[in-house]
Amino acid sequence: MIEVLDQISDEQIENEYRKRFWIKAGEVVNNSEQAAKHFASVLSENYSRECFVVMFLSGSNKHIATEILFKGTLTASSVYPREVIKRALELDSAAIIVAHNHPSGNLNPSSDDRKITSRIKSACEVMDLPLHDHLIIAGKSHYSFSDHGLL
Repeated sequence: MIEVLDQISDEQIENEYRKRFWIKAGEVVNNSEQAAKHFASVLSENYSRECFVVMFLSGSNKHIATEILFKGTLTASSVYPREVIKRALELDSAAIIVAHNHPSGNLNPSSDDRKITSRIKSACEVMDLPLHDHLIIAGKSHYSFSDHGLL
């Protein structure tokens, strides 16, 4: 059995993780844990730079699409709420969940994280588009703004 385990590559392990936690179009998103695992699989190829991802949902919280909208550097990513709203409208999304990764591994939200969350939430409210959560992904761990009462 040990010989078989030695033959499994990191790429195979990564592919299996993605298959298990990728939320397919039409599947209902029930909680932050499920969304975080999905975002971790989306961000797995971008661990070295900060990326901002949006999950677009239907009115019944069914997954429409997930897209990396912004890519940045090791410690920052410029995020434009206008572009988030624009893409949500293009996809006829009724709600969104946003996430970004912290390549440093630190799960604590920075003051910039809190500011952009507030800006996106305000833009969403104007468009009657619920922002269900903002997740910070650090490896396989996550921090949920919603679960911590910050949304």
